[in-house]
Amino acid sequence: MLVEQRDSLRGEITVPGDKSISHRAILFASLAKGTTEIDGLLMSEDCISTIDCFRKMQVRIEILQNNKVKIHGNGLYSLMPPNNALNAGKSGTALRLLLGVLSGQPFSSVVTRDDSALRKPVGKVVSSLRQMGAIIDGRDSGNLCPLKVSSSKLNGITCNLSLLDTYIKSPLLIAGLHAEGETKVIETVKSRDHSELMLNHLGADIKIDGLEVTSKRIENLFAENIKIPGDISIASYFMTAALLVPNSDIVIKNVGINPTRTGIIDVYKSMGANIQLLNECTINNEKVADIRVTSSSLKATEIMGDIIPRLIDEIPIIAVAATMASGTTTFKNLNGFKIKESNKIKCLITELSKLGASIRETDDGLIIEGGKALKGTIVEGYNDSAITMSLCIAGLIAEEETMIRKSQVLDIAYPEFIPVLNKL
Repeated sequence: MLVEQRDSLRGEITVPGDKSISHRAILFASLAKGTTEIDGLLMSEDCISTIDCFRKMQVRIEILQNNKVKIHGNGLYSLMPPNNALNAGKSGTALRLLLGVLSGQPFSSVVTRDDSALRKPVGKVVSSLRQMGAIIDGRDSGNLCPLKVSSSKLNGITCNLSLLDTYIKSPLLIAGLHAEGETKVIETVKSRDHSELMLNHLGADIKIDGLEVTSKRIENLFAENIKIPGDISIASYFMTAALLVPNSDIVIKNVGINPTRTGIIDVYKSMGANIQLLNECTINNEKVADIRVTSSSLKATEIMGDIIPRLIDEIPIIAVAATMASGTTTFKNLNGFKIKESNKIKCLITELSKLGASIRETDDGLIIEGGKALKGTIVEGYNDSAITMSLCIAGLIAEEETMIRKSQVLDIAYPEFIPVLNKL
């Protein structure tokens, strides 16, 4: 992939539907009684895997044109035993949410994932569901797929979650819909609340009291149409491009601005970014707005603490912005997060350094000395969508041409990325 320096980006665009909300829309609509029409669904490989799993449990799902899906649900207690293993594909989100659903079913099932993801552990989710009475068996004592989920009676529990374990929240709340008593999750910091918002949109009784979220058994969920907002994680690349490329003015339409996801906006504003939220509204309990971004002179900042879970997916692109900010930007408290443990930060540092950035890793984060001009060269995307798209944006501000190798992942993750960028 070849990227050239640009002297201006201007225009109005949309981005694909939010992946986290798309997964939940498929799952909760499949559990609801009646027909749900979903508009703006992200038609990714991950979401198709979720659809396939519920089709195997006899939920009728129609995939229509223009990212629309119609789901005919029979109700919370009407899933049918699958004849084959349910394959969550590469998606950890799909797998975790499915475990929450399957734990409360009156039948046994097997859930697995693609061969490339079989070594990824899910033990923390499994052990938390086992505390509710779920019977889950699998490789490495249930830490690895495939997993067999047997019929059991669930009881509500109270679970205290650390900053690093917030992904356990949704499976527990979903299992709580089938459990006797209350299931309470107490968080250290407010994490993504898409499950709570959508479940209540469909008739659940999820109580939110500060950092405490409580789920309890209900008679049913009921179909309501769902509109998926644009994914702020995808929007972040275009936001950053508009900030860094001179003479730029971009409007990104209908983006989800759920407060648990807008850490990147808060960080950029603290750096002096010109960002406006226009036409704010609430659609199926999710806050949505158009985001206008214009070229800005950024100053360095410190990124740490409670804000990290609100921007963890956007750290690679924020790092690109930091290379252009005056001063030293520091990221802290990344230990334990996937981006640190998976060596993604090491890959990012390696490639941005090739472009001339002054960036180094610390024990719990990274430090970037900003303000140095970037120069195009040959870099590697590692077939990781976040790294590849971040390098694309870096290429827009680097002198001469930037060649990105191992970028084929975009053909699956977001094939329209380059075409949309080229239209601006």
